[in-house]
Amino acid sequence: MGSTRTEPPQEGMPEIPGYRLLRILGHGGMSTVYLGQQLSLGREVAIKVMRQEVVTDEIGRRRFENEARTIARLDHPHIVRIHEVGRTEEGQPFYVMPVFPRGHLGRRNLTRDEGRVREIVEVLLSALAYAHGRGVVHRDVKAENVLFDEAERPMLTDFGIALRRGYGSRVTTAGVAVGSTAYMAPEQARGGDVDLRADLYSLGVLTWEMLTGSLPYRANDGLSMALKHVQDPIPRLPPHLAQWQRFFDRALGKSPGERFSDAQEMLESMRSVPHAQKQPLRAAIARLRSRTGPRQIAIGAVAIAALVGGIALLAQLDERNAQRRLAELTPAATQTPATAGPATALDPTLGAPEADPSESLLRAAPESAAQGFIDAARRQLQQKRLIAPAGDNAYESVMTAWRTDPSHIGLQDTSGRVFSALLEDTEQHLGKGEEPAIRDLMSRMTRLAEQDRGSAQMTQARKRLATTLSTRLDQAQAKADRNAAQRLLASARTIGLDNAQIASLQNRAGKIAQPGDRLADTIGDMTLVQAGGKLVAVSRASVSRSEYAEFAKATNRAAALCREKASLLRVLAPRTWDAPGFEQSGGQPVVCVSWQDAEAYARWQSQRGRYRYRLPTATEAQAAARNDGGKPVAEWLNDCAGGSCTRRMTSGRSWRGAGGGRPLDTTRGYDDVGFRLVREM
Repeated sequence: MGSTRTEPPQEGMPEIPGYRLLRILGHGGMSTVYLGQQLSLGREVAIKVMRQEVVTDEIGRRRFENEARTIARLDHPHIVRIHEVGRTEEGQPFYVMPVFPRGHLGRRNLTRDEGRVREIVEVLLSALAYAHGRGVVHRDVKAENVLFDEAERPMLTDFGIALRRGYGSRVTTAGVAVGSTAYMAPEQARGGDVDLRADLYSLGVLTWEMLTGSLPYRANDGLSMALKHVQDPIPRLPPHLAQWQRFFDRALGKSPGERFSDAQEMLESMRSVPHAQKQPLRAAIARLRSRTGPRQIAIGAVAIAALVGGIALLAQLDERNAQRRLAELTPAATQTPATAGPATALDPTLGAPEADPSESLLRAAPESAAQGFIDAARRQLQQKRLIAPAGDNAYESVMTAWRTDPSHIGLQDTSGRVFSALLEDTEQHLGKGEEPAIRDLMSRMTRLAEQDRGSAQMTQARKRLATTLSTRLDQAQAKADRNAAQRLLASARTIGLDNAQIASLQNRAGKIAQPGDRLADTIGDMTLVQAGGKLVAVSRASVSRSEYAEFAKATNRAAALCREKASLLRVLAPRTWDAPGFEQSGGQPVVCVSWQDAEAYARWQSQRGRYRYRLPTATEAQAAARNDGGKPVAEWLNDCAGGSCTRRMTSGRSWRGAGGGRPLDTTRGYDDVGFRLVREM
């Protein structure tokens, strides 16, 4: 925390009781951070204030405050503490936290300090494990949200506050946050649900950036960056960091199921990555760099080639024996310790340094025979050739790669992408009566999983398919579509769900309503009817005066003109839905509303709920039960009159004795005409 000092406050600062705001520290997409002084303790603090133009309603303000209070309960030595949560004099939410004068991680170059990178990652994993264990997902792990205190300890900040970013791919030199797509997990970039594995993906991106000095994906704008996270293959590390590749192949998996399951698993994987100084080949390369004579380099090349040929033997030795064996194989001329030169400053925006030419000795080793099949599989995926045509598709290519070289470092990533594509294809076929296609895809997924991660991968796939089936069954229930439900049940059996899951789906399918059944709805009871070849739900009663009054008040809709015949009274004593010329209770059908009023009411109800409402057709109205009570009224229909929609038809007999089928002017109301609604299924 910085030392306290007196600065004159700038004009236009928010007013916060107990604090004196001094100046702006930075801006974000939703908030501004100020340097302030806590008057009671005389200490400097950072105060994050939500911008007025971002939060325009009470719900948004409360969400900000609830999230801040959640963070305040996270008591971890590497999570930034929140001192206070409140609102400014103008009603803007704010929270107070310590000042971190040593800046954020994005301003540091750690490419030459792998040990420090490991320390920071371990600390951040500890903080995330603590938060995840309490149900908190950060959703915005990035370099700018890792701050350093006076003791140079990394601190994770800004939990769950920045829910929507995406105006760009990085942070400007002025420190203004313009988005976090550079670190965003694919599912988050697509706008899907996220869990703790999205945080682990973001930390994987951050680890890559610390080690290499650049992001794994580069783009000119936030949208392009997000697409790269979703579509582009996991990039390859430079040779001097190749020992990390398997770690990143998991950390940056395209789907959550391909990544580490939690922070502890990610930590254990990182600890298994060999340290650079413990790798015999790289030690030999470093010694070669210290020699300038062509004879010495040539001799060293022969030594390294011999070492590559005997790598299987070295793999069985411990680190000390490997170093001794290397010394025995390497000529004395190459054993002079390398003299470390001055460190070269690296601009984090320019990427990793160019590989030293001597490292081409490693790249000269024969390429794995599986590489060609892996490249083919990636190309075929882009060309949408997943399982066809025969002999030229991604599935066959990746299966051949497994048989050729199952230890290839890039195979697991490509295999996972093919598996995900097969799974997505299977989802597309669910509930369409395409059981042979589903059976074929499931068989291919099973064979591919046996090569890769075995039964656990298929278990996760079936869990996802079960979720998809359940969601689609919900949709079938909402549409009262029993045929669709039966097709979904057939798919459930094909993908191999267990008996309990199938029984649960059958029970839900059996409760789907049939024509003539009564449905409960937020706008009142409805009857399911078959009309015009499709199912719809029709209100059992006309819209009442009290229901229409709620709409008129919410929308400030002016009352329509309402008189049966033209007369002077129309001007002197106008009738409206609220004063139709006779007594009505709030539960009786509203009258004196025009067709346009009724249509506006249907749109309003559609916007408020999850269903689409409209006026009924003549066929639908005839099929529906009527339950109005009081004076009977005719009702507006959706049908146009005589090909002209300036007049609409009505149905039913009114208290005036007028029968249905009258064509009426859509702009005016009638004291014997009301309306009811139809819900699309």
